[in-house]
This record gives sequence, C-alpha cells and structure tokens, in this order.
Amino acid sequence: MADKQISLPAKLINGGVAGLIGVTCVFPIDLAKTRLQNQQNGSRLYTSMYVLSSHTSADISVTSVCFFFFLYFRSDCLIKTIRSEGYFGMYRGAAVNLTLVTPEKAIKLAANDFFRHHLSKDGKLTLLKEMLAGCGAGTCQVIVTTPMEMLKIQLQDAGRIAAQRKLMPESVPAGTVEAKSPTAMQLTRQLLSEKGIAGLYKGLGATLLRDVPFSIIYFPLFANLNNYGKRGAEGPAPFYVSFISGCLAGSTAAVAVNPVDVIKTRLQSLNRGSTEDTYSGVTDCIRKILRNEGPSAFLKGAYCRALVIAPLFGIAQVVYFLGVGEYILSFLPKRDN
Repeated sequence: MADKQISLPAKLINGGVAGLIGVTCVFPIDLAKTRLQNQQNGSRLYTSMYVLSSHTSADISVTSVCFFFFLYFRSDCLIKTIRSEGYFGMYRGAAVNLTLVTPEKAIKLAANDFFRHHLSKDGKLTLLKEMLAGCGAGTCQVIVTTPMEMLKIQLQDAGRIAAQRKLMPESVPAGTVEAKSPTAMQLTRQLLSEKGIAGLYKGLGATLLRDVPFSIIYFPLFANLNNYGKRGAEGPAPFYVSFISGCLAGSTAAVAVNPVDVIKTRLQSLNRGSTEDTYSGVTDCIRKILRNEGPSAFLKGAYCRALVIAPLFGIAQVVYFLGVGEYILSFLPKRDN
C-alpha cells in the first residue's frame, strides 16, 4: 500500500474489494470467534474453535490438506453450527458485513494513507508518526464499524442462543418463548425505535479501545516489515513480502487487542442465557469476567481472530498489488482538462 501512489477513488475501491473477498472467505471463523467469546461458564455449548477426535487420522489423509481448511472442517463450533442450522448457518450476519465492510475498509485504509501523507516529512515518517496515523485511521473507521459489529453480533449469536434452548434447556429462563431470529433490518428498526441512534452505537467506547490500538500496531508493523523486503532503497517490495507482512502484522495486532474484543462482544450482545452475566459498562465487564471466568477468558477466540484478520489483510495486499481499483477506474471516461 505504501509503495506506490494511488488515487483516493482507487484506494476506496481497493479497500472495498479486499473487504468483500476477505469477509466471504473467513466469515465462518469470525462466527466461531463471536460464539466462543460470548459463551460463559455454566453455559458452554462449544468446547473450542476446533476439536481433534480419535479418528482424525482416518478422516484427514495427509498433511497436504491445507491447515486452514482443516480448521474449517474439524471445528467443534462450526460442526455443531452446521448440524443445528445447516451450511448457511455459518454465514449468519454475513449480509451486514458484506454491506458495510466496503465503507469500513475503505475508510480505514484511505484514512491511514491520508494521515501518513500529512504527517510525513520529505516522504519519511518516524515510528511515532506512523502510530499517530494508525490512531487516526482507527478512530475514523468506528463510525461504520460500531453499528456493523452491533448488528453482526446479534445475528451471529442468535444461533448459539437457539442451540442452547435445545441442548441446554437449563440455561434458558423458565417460561421463555422461542422467538424467530430477527433480520438485520428488523434489528435496526427495533434499536432505532427503542434507543435512537445510540442503540446502534452501543459499545462505541470498547470499539475505540479495540480498533485504535489495532491500527497503531498494524500499520507501522506492516510498513516496517514490508520495508525489509524492498528491492533496493526505493524499489517496491515483492508481492509475496507484502502478503506475508500483511498476514503477520494483522494476526499480531489481532491477538494483542483480543481482550478488548471479548469485552466489546459481551457489551454488544443483547440476548443471553439465564446463567450468563449482564454488564453495565467496560469496567463492570472486566470485573465480572475476572471474578467468574478468570484472566484466560480474555483470550477467548484469539486463535479465531488471528485466523480471520491475517487473510483479510493478506488479501488487501493482493488487491493493491494487482491494482484492482485502478483497473476498474480505467473503464470510466476521462475528464478533459
């Protein structure tokens, strides 16, 4: 991203295309992450992201099978999701992400480039200024990220609540009537009518606490890792270096901020089992998690989150390297000066 000058419209298109492709590829793992983060002690429906049964060696022939797909098909959470909700149950809430990920990723990537440009001196940035640029990008993106995550989490977690009713009836309050899972539009109308625009921005503080540090870590780390693979002093880095740098920086930042992601997910979840805690804010959430589940609970879903974020940002590098945005814009008629 930082190796070549790209127009703002191309940056927006590249960010959007990267987001659409990435979400489509990794959304089932993101669903597993949300459900693992939301389940609490006493209401554990899923044992882990993945589980190795005694007949694994018979099911999986040789190590030539990609580890990524191995996780998909040996995932305890995803197997139970498919059994209870069907294949498309893994994509609950995907429509919200696919709709809003384009502006979200476009804002994030374009804002980072904007701040880097205005903070640079003679084309060079200190580490502190790189972090400030990332901070600005993370702050800008929450305008779209917060309502997107709010709606996505309700839709993703609806299947877990429904499965609890069937498999763990003791976790459901007595006399509770099973309701049909709402759509994104129904949720939006309900939140707006009951709480106004603030309903869609529940968990805004936690989202800022997650996305700002993520961007502060990711963008400088990617830029510096990418610089190690440059061809000469001014030459661009090879494609594979940018891809690997994006994956490494993304997964590192994702794991680093996972504790805040757990807090954000818990705060934004509206429906819970009878034995699950409710939270009044970030501090209350931290206190109850530490007391009832221990510090390890803040790492719930970290593995999944790393698997989600790494391909997302690796794919972003592919899109930028191929110049998808510039290719699309080349079909538009050029304005005469």
